[in-house]
Amino acid sequence: MQFTSYRVKLTTITEMLGTAPLDPVSYDANVAAKAPEDQPVDDELDALPEETQKGVTGFLRDPFGNPILASYAVKGFMKEACGMNRRVKGSLSEKLKAYKKVIDGMVFVDPRFITIQTKEPITTLTRPLRAQTAKGERICLATSEVIQPGAVLEFTVQVMGQDVTEALLREWLDYGQFLGLGQWRAASWGRFTYEMAAA
Repeated sequence: MQFTSYRVKLTTITEMLGTAPLDPVSYDANVAAKAPEDQPVDDELDALPEETQKGVTGFLRDPFGNPILASYAVKGFMKEACGMNRRVKGSLSEKLKAYKKVIDGMVFVDPRFITIQTKEPITTLTRPLRAQTAKGERICLATSEVIQPGAVLEFTVQVMGQDVTEALLREWLDYGQFLGLGQWRAASWGRFTYEMAAA
């Protein structure tokens, strides 16, 4: 099999909100229960912070207490970026057929847990969430951990075959300056710039 490897360095330009429920019971019900059978999440449960925070979303932690991001979050970003770029006439993404399957099966992000390198303390943000229900509009409060701009994430992307080119990866990563990683992406949280080079 032919693989091409790239080293990628992301630097956040806006605050990034955590997505992992910081309560083991909530994590088990909302994340672990939805994971594919061939992808156990015991290591994710082990990476929850020691201090349980019910109703708060945040970041998993490595054994040293540093915030980490699961590699599937980067692949999820790539799928979203490809899907949006497909709507742009003449884009490289427009030509990639069955793009979700291609990204799932031919693009690999390592390591499984990516350290989020930050010098700033992690804070929290509480914000209102609005939802339309059968009983009308409902508003509740959501609290998330926040990592300040300037955080760095470094990882390797390995691509199998020739369907996903360096130019295509760059098209997706370019999209990160508009829509980034983490929660509340549509409100400009988690945006980033990047550097990429052949590994």
